[in-house]
Amino acid sequence: MADKQISLSAKLINGGIAGLIGVTCVFPIDLAKTRLQNQRNGSRIYTSMSDCLLKTIQSEGLFGIYRGAAVNLTLVTPEKAIKLAANDFFRHQLSKDGQTLTLVREMLAGCGAGTCQVIITTPMEMLKIRMQDAGRIEAQRKLNGKQSGGGGVKVSLVQVKSPTALQISRDLLKDKGIAGLYKGLGATLLRDVPFSIIYFPLFANLNSLGSRNADGSAPFYISFLSGCLAGCTAAVAVNPVDVIKTRLQSMTSGSQEDIYGGVKDCISKILRKEGPAAFLKGAYCRALVIAPLFGIAQVIYFLGAGEFVLSLLPVQKQ
Repeated sequence: MADKQISLSAKLINGGIAGLIGVTCVFPIDLAKTRLQNQRNGSRIYTSMSDCLLKTIQSEGLFGIYRGAAVNLTLVTPEKAIKLAANDFFRHQLSKDGQTLTLVREMLAGCGAGTCQVIITTPMEMLKIRMQDAGRIEAQRKLNGKQSGGGGVKVSLVQVKSPTALQISRDLLKDKGIAGLYKGLGATLLRDVPFSIIYFPLFANLNSLGSRNADGSAPFYISFLSGCLAGCTAAVAVNPVDVIKTRLQSMTSGSQEDIYGGVKDCISKILRKEGPAAFLKGAYCRALVIAPLFGIAQVIYFLGAGEFVLSLLPVQKQ
């Protein structure tokens, strides 16, 4: 099946709509993933995704499970737009000879898309992760205080306040300049480039299976299921790097073991303190986040929501 070619404006609208809908639906699971990945051995507060969400609601209120969502909702539109449009652009460039894209060329297109998106992804996730993890750090401090004060005391999680995205941005820019917002850039590239190399070719091949519409395109449910399966597979495959990226971008509790000098130092400390299994922390949460997120994205993209929106705008006369 030939790749669908639409205008850049429509691509941007499709990516934005898909991102907004997807993030709204799965953000609480993403918050649980971040907090589970940041737990160290000996300082566990949450035992599972459901336990994390319940304790977050108890300590931070119902809207606590959407802590950091404003950052994602603001930046997910350009992030998803860049990712989808870049992949479409590279696929088009690599198929100019009129031949069907080979697997290698599909992987190259995905690599280009993953590389382009980190311009937005890195600062977006830096701010989101620090806001998401603020409640866990505060709860851990209270737990440590209870234990040092008497031991064996059951912790009662109380209302937790966290810094805003603006405060975090201001502090990072003041202390480290623009580089502060791009901490973890290397780990983000190591995650997003392989993710896109796996995701886009797998999606394209899965989407080519099954029944076809009259115009040769895939039915929306095929695109949705293909997006979910490809997203889930790619998410689990790169989860170890996602754990590293999350640790590098998170706020620290002050312990030297919570401070990482880079990707290699982070890997070494995790292996030494927590073992190889730590790299799978939050994998099922990440799969539950990415699968519907990319399923929704592909449905919006292939249904042509962007084209529909553009068709409603008045045509300007030359």
